[in-house]
Amino acid sequence: MNRFARTLVATLLLAATAAGAATLQPTDDPAASPVWQKVQASLFEGRPIAPAPAGLLSLEAPSRAIDAAVVPIAIRSKFPHTAANYVSKLYLIIDANPSPVSGIFAFTPDSGRAEVELRVRVDAYSHVRAIAETSDGKLYGVTRFVKASGGCSAAPGSDAKAALATLGQMRFRVDADAKPGTPVLAQLAIDHPNHSGLAMDQYTRQFTPAHYVRKVDVTYAGKPVFSADVDFSMSENPNFRFWFQPQVSGELRATVVDSHDLRFVAAQALRDTPK
Repeated sequence: MNRFARTLVATLLLAATAAGAATLQPTDDPAASPVWQKVQASLFEGRPIAPAPAGLLSLEAPSRAIDAAVVPIAIRSKFPHTAANYVSKLYLIIDANPSPVSGIFAFTPDSGRAEVELRVRVDAYSHVRAIAETSDGKLYGVTRFVKASGGCSAAPGSDAKAALATLGQMRFRVDADAKPGTPVLAQLAIDHPNHSGLAMDQYTRQFTPAHYVRKVDVTYAGKPVFSADVDFSMSENPNFRFWFQPQVSGELRATVVDSHDLRFVAAQALRDTPK
């Protein structure tokens, strides 16, 4: 979803989100959510979304958030992942957030697995949804209910000057040696305040302008393996865990663009090891 489309969706949904979130309960029907109905119509153009077959798609989220500004989320797909049949996108929808379409994550056959772990802000009691889109265009969904409050308007956890000094610094962590044909788990940590535009500076009493990561593209040996189209629903200092499947030695490279059109690049060379 491009920035114009995301802004339009957020504008249309803001009033409905504010009106409905305060009274939302875990027993409420997820399909009856006015926000979800608008998102489904605009983002998926009314295409049917089937309940995910047992064991093939999971959404891990706490039932009650310890910190609404740092809520751990994991979306795990067990659908087949081959060149001919794979999950091409995972969508993260947080109904109660000012921008409900919180993340769209894209995968290729070279991803090895369609999974993502991250940390998000949750603004109020909300249905949280993971939608998987397969390479043949089918959609499957799962839903969790998360109790949280004020995540999008919470004050930053770091000093503003310190955050600016390290803005855009990135670090890769690869959990195992790169073996040809075997999926490898990687982590990308990004130093960025990810200001939502909804938090008030306690000293100036002014709202800190929005400034957040909006696009992440990761390649290995020049081939795309993971991308994220995200917004201020991501927590401060965004962190993504994802998989890639190396076939040869190569370079893992991340290109990040934020809402001010600042561009950051990080790279790490990897060598394969025998199977």
